Amino acid sequence: MRYQITGKHIDIGEALQSHVKTELGEMMSKYAGRPTDATVVFSKSAHEYVCETIVHLSTGLTASAKAHATEIYAAFESCCEKMDKQLRRYKRRLKDHHKERVEPVEITQGASYILAGDSTEESEPDTLQPIIVAEMETKIPSLTVGEAVMQMELAGAPVLVFRNEKKDGVNVVYRREDGNIGWIDP
Repeated sequence: MRYQITGKHIDIGEALQSHVKTELGEMMSKYAGRPTDATVVFSKSAHEYVCETIVHLSTGLTASAKAHATEIYAAFESCCEKMDKQLRRYKRRLKDHHKERVEPVEITQGASYILAGDSTEESEPDTLQPIIVAEMETKIPSLTVGEAVMQMELAGAPVLVFRNEKKDGVNVVYRREDGNIGWIDP
């Protein structure tokens, strides 16, 4: 597994890096047989340390966790506990409700745009075309609906666009305000 351990405006020592590799390695060996890479970013927010961890699994799914604490090791341990809980639930769902995926998730590329928000002016805009602030490529996985819901929950995302394996069309799952999951199948 590849590790990328960085700090935003703070120095990450060798002891912390080796601790992170050891702890993540042990946790990943329990739940995921073939994790591909892990990104751990430490930062400081006022008096607290923040630890953000993202782990990419060989099945194409991504697990992420974020935690705050007054000490850097405690922030990582709390983040590790959250990741452990996510992966334990993921593994239980695979065992109970989903077949083991033999092949990795197929990923297609798509364009992703960030549009400028509405201006504070009360006058009508000159054109109805939105202003593009940024343009990026995004990955669109080919999943079943159940796997898409699981991926959205693991990533902590409010919405996930995916290619439906059964119908071969682009679908969307999203978290509704009432806490339920919505599914758009055009």
